Amino acid sequence: MQKLSAVVITLNEINYIKDCVKSISFADEIVIIDSFSTDGTWEYLQSLPHVQSSQHPFENYTSQKNYALQKASHNWVLFIDADEVIPPNLKNEILEILKSPQKDAYYIFRKFIMNGVPLKYCGFQTDKQLRLFNKENTFFEPERLVHERLITSGTTGILKEKLDHHFYKSKEDYTRRILFYGQLKGKELFLKNKKPGFFVQKIKPAFKFFQKYIIRFGILDGKNGYTISKINAKGVAERYKEVKRLRKQQS
Repeated sequence: MQKLSAVVITLNEINYIKDCVKSISFADEIVIIDSFSTDGTWEYLQSLPHVQSSQHPFENYTSQKNYALQKASHNWVLFIDADEVIPPNLKNEILEILKSPQKDAYYIFRKFIMNGVPLKYCGFQTDKQLRLFNKENTFFEPERLVHERLITSGTTGILKEKLDHHFYKSKEDYTRRILFYGQLKGKELFLKNKKPGFFVQKIKPAFKFFQKYIIRFGILDGKNGYTISKINAKGVAERYKEVKRLRKQQS
């Protein structure tokens, strides 16, 4: 049986971190890197003797996750977000794989839950992430500041069971988070010297809404699907606003 490090990064996740930690308690080691939370998350983590918690300034998601990955003692890592939970069936599947891994990394599908209701569409139906992996040949792509992506030089597989992703706290919180993602994406484009034209800036946000709500069947999720599609379109618009702001700041 391979030993497992469960790794999480946090920032003001007191409403979710308790369920997250409980669901990964089967790991041989739990490592949590907090970005100086102010809502009680850090105090809660300090009260857990079985959790290795420390604080580190947040620069971007990729650098923070690479930092957290360095703190893991074991080669095999389960990396999840603070608002995610490993259900019992997924836990059992992970433990079975660790007895004799046939791949170097495994994708896990996510079930997106909004206000207690699973979202079945909006593009979430095909969402899967590399979450269980051997860190010896896996790392987070450094060029990305947001929507970080794991790169592995080894073989990959896909787990059958899904993890629960409680991604939506409130409309205000989700909007704030999506706009922040947009700003980081804008900074990423700026650093790559990308210069999106007027047409792209106007069409891309509208297409994002159309893509999520119509092409990816968000309309079948009802009001929730409309809300998610609209907020994600705002995130794309924010991306180009940030590029414009940074270019103006530079000149």
